[in-house]
Amino acid sequence: MAVAAANSWFSVLTSTGGCSLTSLRPSSFFIPKPDSQYQNHNRKVLNKSPPQKEAGKQKFSRRSKNEGPFANADGRSSTSETGRSQLTAIKSFGLQKKGKGVLLDSKDQQVETGSIQDAVFLNAVVKVYCTHTAPDYSLPWQKQRQFTSTGSAFMIGDGKLLTNAHCVEHDTQVKVKKRGDDTKYVAKVLARGVACDIALLSVESKEFWEGAEPLSFGRLPRLQDAVTVVGYPLGGDTISVTKGVVSRIEVTSYAHGSSELLGIQIDAAINPGNSGGPAFNDDGDCIGVAFQVYRSDDAENIGYVIPTTVVSHFLEDYERNGRYCGFPCLGVLLQKLENPALRACLKVPSNEGVLVRKVEPTSDVSNVVKEGDVIVSFDGVHVGCEGTVPFRSSERIAFRYLISQKFTGDSVELGIIRAGEFMKVQAVLNPRVHLVPYHIEGGQPSYLIVAGLVFTPLSEPLIEEEEDSIGLKLLTKARYSLAKFEGEQIIVLSQVLANEVNIGYEDMSNEQVLKLNGTRIKNIHHLAHLVDSSKGKYLVFEFEDNILVVLKREEAVSASASILKDYGIPAGRSSDLVGPYVDSTIEQNEATNHCDNPVSNLEFCYEGLLWA
Repeated sequence: MAVAAANSWFSVLTSTGGCSLTSLRPSSFFIPKPDSQYQNHNRKVLNKSPPQKEAGKQKFSRRSKNEGPFANADGRSSTSETGRSQLTAIKSFGLQKKGKGVLLDSKDQQVETGSIQDAVFLNAVVKVYCTHTAPDYSLPWQKQRQFTSTGSAFMIGDGKLLTNAHCVEHDTQVKVKKRGDDTKYVAKVLARGVACDIALLSVESKEFWEGAEPLSFGRLPRLQDAVTVVGYPLGGDTISVTKGVVSRIEVTSYAHGSSELLGIQIDAAINPGNSGGPAFNDDGDCIGVAFQVYRSDDAENIGYVIPTTVVSHFLEDYERNGRYCGFPCLGVLLQKLENPALRACLKVPSNEGVLVRKVEPTSDVSNVVKEGDVIVSFDGVHVGCEGTVPFRSSERIAFRYLISQKFTGDSVELGIIRAGEFMKVQAVLNPRVHLVPYHIEGGQPSYLIVAGLVFTPLSEPLIEEEEDSIGLKLLTKARYSLAKFEGEQIIVLSQVLANEVNIGYEDMSNEQVLKLNGTRIKNIHHLAHLVDSSKGKYLVFEFEDNILVVLKREEAVSASASILKDYGIPAGRSSDLVGPYVDSTIEQNEATNHCDNPVSNLEFCYEGLLWA
């Protein structure tokens, strides 16, 4: 019923740049159907201009990912416009801020009507050409037909460029072209931040960087500040410039990563191909990266820009670790405390705090916070009863903004009220463990074929591909269940490759397998280990709803080679399952497996709940 209720408010948030799109919130945001000028993932280009990827087909709605935080280097929960981390990250990539050795003269950078075409900083914006080859999640041993797309990127110094992660998703080749140049240069993806939709590129060619002047980053803008979006959208091959103003600054849903981070809403036009392009203020400083638009019959001219605070977190994370580690989360489900009677019952003396409804078993905070606790402060910053905290001089913003000021592994101090007693506890922030992932690490899904039975972990991309055959019970688990331990997966029988050895099971598909020979399955690698180590006469698979599949073990083993040959499958398992299985999982209480409320990133849904 909750899903049906949420379906009643329909809107669309769309990644731009001709790249894959994702719905944002559980049962409320959907993927738009493809327009005629877009290319289908598995078909040839339809438009005559440089080929673009489809805007996406209508797909099943997703639940949201854990919100990702972006952080200051000093770890403080600062409410200023930019933190020390931004300056550190920017300097590490050869960028400088105004007043401290600006890269371009302020007079040259000043954007004025009629003179913007001569602005030097436009030469730092390049066009991105990407060839994508996405995995086939229904047939996990192969990939889909390749397709191409174009987007935008810009130079940030030290031989690096920034673009959107969705512009180079599943890339097999990336090329960039400068303004006024006919040559395309090969680029390499150094880091890809799915949650924040940012990717870091490098170009080794010295010729590409001749005469290049990287952009300088500006501060977080104010409302009504003028903004100029530059990129290479559909409609032509040359650079495009659109102007508008800053309409809103708040925690925003990021379509590609299904996360929620600080975002800048603008009314300047953002179209497919603009993704990855910079947005400038009137001083010619880059204030963010264009990445998505909001599409609805009731609204228009709503575009979104990733602010420099989020960009700096991504860059500093990469600098610290030599790779992108992602954003941490607190791992608690919260409820507002607006009602005075509710606060009185919980012995909260003032108009502040949020109630802890659920705690993720895999989070570090589960060791110090309990259900029923009231969080009243985060690193000394008071949390309001609506789940907001002070932001800048006279604004308030969602509580998760403070979490987004941290890095993976940072310690935080929580002020909580438990049974009327105030106390302070320490917790370590880590990325959220997803039972059903949104993106597959390494790009290719794992699979195991046993006598024609194809097993694979449940993932959001698989749900999208199999939307018509995924049962409601499995969808419910995907939306509402929590991982009990790190490494846990939901393993499904995606299909049965018909053969004499599996007669009677041919029609089974997308069923969750729970046990093999009485042993509960933890993940796909564990299942492969159980199959390999089995010595009995039968392989007994137990599925959801008490469905049984029994195979004679020796017949299953002998038939495997011929089945693979008949169906043209190169191997009976993915390469990650070839090595020995090491059980490092620590299972939590099984009672914590299911959550009675949606596992989502909504700040507060209509039930007043929040995943921090």
